[in-house]
Amino acid sequence: MEKLNAIITGVGGFVPEYVLNNEELSRMVDTNDEWIMSRVGIKERRILNEEGLGTSYMARKAVKQLLAKTDTDPLSVEAVIVATTTPDYHFPSTSSILIGKLGMTNAFAFDLQAACSGFMFAMDQAASMIQSGRYKKIVVCGAEKMSSMVDYTDRSTCPLFGDGAAAVLVEPTTDDLGWKDSILRTDGKGLPFLCMKAGGSAFPPSYYTVDHRMHYVHQEGRTVFKYAVTNMSELSATIAERNGLTKDNLAYVLPHQANIRIIEAVANRLELPMEKVLVNIQRYGNTSGASIPLALWDFERQLKKGDNLILTAFGAGFTYGAAYLKWAYDAK
Repeated sequence: MEKLNAIITGVGGFVPEYVLNNEELSRMVDTNDEWIMSRVGIKERRILNEEGLGTSYMARKAVKQLLAKTDTDPLSVEAVIVATTTPDYHFPSTSSILIGKLGMTNAFAFDLQAACSGFMFAMDQAASMIQSGRYKKIVVCGAEKMSSMVDYTDRSTCPLFGDGAAAVLVEPTTDDLGWKDSILRTDGKGLPFLCMKAGGSAFPPSYYTVDHRMHYVHQEGRTVFKYAVTNMSELSATIAERNGLTKDNLAYVLPHQANIRIIEAVANRLELPMEKVLVNIQRYGNTSGASIPLALWDFERQLKKGDNLILTAFGAGFTYGAAYLKWAYDAK
């Protein structure tokens, strides 16, 4: 039997209509456009502000577009993986809501929580399932309503995050394309530096946790920045070296969109010009597990069959990784 490779055969995406730009944000908290742009490179972010809508709404929009673009029958999908840190509910899973809304009832589904590295971890899982020969159509979606856990009185974190979702269809091929290699890690050092302090089983909701604003993102930015630069840069360099990827044959690097200075550090480590780095942080901010697939969605028309890509991410936990993806199609 020929070796099976796992390829992405389509991308769908969705971002909310409401745009929260730096000028409006500066009226909510003590910040300004120059401060935000110079430190993180974010100009605006999309916010899902309609009452009663959660992460599954954006995931549904993204996956519905994906199925239409790829002319995929919902009943032919065999598995759905949703990477999210902002599920609609503790249970049931966001992926199960997605299954019900779109009629993908021949699939099994689960959520994967690896913070900002979630999409990469989910893609690696899907690739393994495809390569096993047991599955032929898997939907992987990264979706986040980060605004649901942002404290808009905290000037250090509220400019960073936005909402959105994007999804890919993963299928088998015997061609030399697709998900070629990955290095994924979790080191367990991240709890004190990047977390939501309350709302889980260790500290369930109470008057105390609400009064002390413990249900929002807590981040010690300098520490997270240092770890992100080191780990994303080193693993990207390792992936490049062991797969013979250089500035000459590497089409693009697609980093998690968290901070423009982190992105620039990764490019410098690989000795790549910034025109070979896919960046949309200025428009969406940090959308956590949705950031990498949203960038694929944004830049899909720019990608060509056979392009060598390095994907890299870093998130709470700490989770981090890099992967080598050989793009499988020219967009129509």
